[in-house]
Amino acid sequence: MTNTEHLDLREIDACLFDVFGTVLNWHSTVTRQVARLSKGRLLEGSQDAVDFAEEWRAGYYAYVKRVSQGGEGTSNADIMHREILDDMLTTPRWSHIAEVWGESDREDLTLIWHNLDAYQDTISGLTELKRHVNILALSNGNFRLLLDLAKNQGVPWDGIFSSELFGSYKPNKKVYQSAAYHLSLPPHKIAMVAAHKHDLLAAASVGFKTIYVPRPAEDSHEVRESMRSKENDGEVDLIVKDFEELARLMREARQS
Repeated sequence: MTNTEHLDLREIDACLFDVFGTVLNWHSTVTRQVARLSKGRLLEGSQDAVDFAEEWRAGYYAYVKRVSQGGEGTSNADIMHREILDDMLTTPRWSHIAEVWGESDREDLTLIWHNLDAYQDTISGLTELKRHVNILALSNGNFRLLLDLAKNQGVPWDGIFSSELFGSYKPNKKVYQSAAYHLSLPPHKIAMVAAHKHDLLAAASVGFKTIYVPRPAEDSHEVRESMRSKENDGEVDLIVKDFEELARLMREARQS
C-alpha cells in the first residue's frame, strides 16, 4: 500500500491535474492520427510516425519554456501547435509531407490534439475521486481545447483552468498561484497531480502538495525510476500507480 504518512489527504480540498500525458495519452493518439492523415507518406505504426509526434511534442516543450520565462509567443495552444507544425514542415526531414498537406489538412492535424485517447484508469479513477474532492484541469491547453477534450472523452471535471486565462504557461509560478486564488484556497489544501517532475516541482515551489503518476511516454525512464516520495527522501508528497489508486487512498483517508 502506498504510504501517505507525510501527506494528510483529508486536508486536500482540490486536486489539479495536468492533462497532456497525465490524463490523456497524446503519444498514442498523435502517432496514429498523423499517419492516417498523411496520405500514405507515413505508415501507421512506423518509427517515422512516432518521430513526427515526438518532434511536435518536443517543439511544444521548447515553446512553453520560452513563453513561461517571459519570451515571445502565443498563450493559445492551438496557435502554438500550428506554428510548430508549420515550422517542422519546412525542414528536410518532413518536406515530403509538406507538399501534400494544404491549409485544411494542417487545420485537421492541429485538431488531433482536441480528441486524445484516455488512459484505461482515467475516467473510472476520476469519477470515483470526485466523490471525495474537487477535481479540476490545470493545463497549458487553451480553454476550448480543454473543453473539447473533456467533452470528447467524458472527463468528469468539476472545473477547467487553462493557463491561457493566466497569460503564461506552466511552469510559470503565476499559473499555479492564479489557480489557487480562483479556488479561494491556501496552497497546502491543493494537490497538483502530474506525470511530469518539472510540473510538480514548480507547483511545490508555491506551496502545493504534489502527487506523481508515472506514465510510459512521460518523463524519461530514468526519471520515472528515480522518483521517490518524501517518505523515502524524495521530492514529491505521494506517488501512485494510477488514478484508481489515488481515488482509493482519498476514499480511505476520508473514511478514517
